[in-house]
Amino acid sequence: MLSIIDKYILKRYLGTFSVMLLLFAPIGIVIDVSEKVNKMLENKIPFPDIAFYYYNFTIYFINSLFPIFLFLSVIWFTSKLANNTEIIAILSSGISFTRFLRPYIIGATIVSLFVLLMGFFIVPAASEGYNNFRYTYLKGNGKELMRGENTNVYRQINDHDFIFVNSFNEESKTAFNFSLEHFEKEKLTYKITASRIKWDPKKKTYILYDYTKRTVGELNDVLEKSPEKTIPFKFELADLTPVVYIAETLTLGKLIDFIEKERKRGSGNINTYLVVLYKKYSVPVSAFILTIIAVSVSSMKRRGGMGTNLAIGIAIAFSFVFFDKIFGTLAEKSTFSPLIAVWFPNMVFGILAVYLLRNAKR
Repeated sequence: MLSIIDKYILKRYLGTFSVMLLLFAPIGIVIDVSEKVNKMLENKIPFPDIAFYYYNFTIYFINSLFPIFLFLSVIWFTSKLANNTEIIAILSSGISFTRFLRPYIIGATIVSLFVLLMGFFIVPAASEGYNNFRYTYLKGNGKELMRGENTNVYRQINDHDFIFVNSFNEESKTAFNFSLEHFEKEKLTYKITASRIKWDPKKKTYILYDYTKRTVGELNDVLEKSPEKTIPFKFELADLTPVVYIAETLTLGKLIDFIEKERKRGSGNINTYLVVLYKKYSVPVSAFILTIIAVSVSSMKRRGGMGTNLAIGIAIAFSFVFFDKIFGTLAEKSTFSPLIAVWFPNMVFGILAVYLLRNAKR
């Protein structure tokens, strides 16, 4: 059962965090509008598209800066408790510092579960809408950039088939200098080539131009040629070069399936996808670590008052975000383990939380 003090602190915890979100989300929107309003007017973007973009932007923005908002909110209201000598009164009544932390941990649990479910189901859809708008309307050659590298694409589409295309055009659903190699027991059995392959959305098939199929025989190869041939391949051309932010737009189950499929295909972007997957779990855990650090730092009454606590809090919060971004990028751009990269900030700041908590108890 929660005591009156528990309910009081928990209410302040959740209330201050909610106010912090409501305060900073409009500020983020205003800053974004001021940066992008000229391009929106130049491209004559329909108002419903802009409104939907800012709905997605709000979710994306809150999710990205969630650690900072949580940390500052805990620093803020705990400092007020300390300045009003409420913490001294609570601890003087015989309540231990560990017991004093209980409502904070309950609050962190509620927030972390909320962020976890958002990351699994809500943020992916918001991320898709947010990035689609940016690449469609706001970036020069955005539709080309959103596909990343679309030349000399070589992919494994299943256990037996490998595809190569010289270049790929997403707009026309066309790939050039196409080849497909089929292997059985590590031996090439046939190879299909075409100067051009085009997706037919009505018939759900592919049209191959200058089609050639070479079937490998024990003594002689069999050649089959045709100026045009329709084949119902079991892959999509878009799979050759998925959008650069594809992992951010997938719910948990779809993301795990997508990573497994890309791993079999030998994708070079596996680390990027794994970083997104691991962050779905690491970010909610950071709620507990940052809460403990915030309470430990701000529970003592200081000469500088709340300003000193906020200065310390802002420095720690931005350090956490800095570590998170640096190690995330390091994993995406190198062979560094994505698992270690994603969890390293939590491990470092977890150690800091334990150290500060021990000092606070004294």
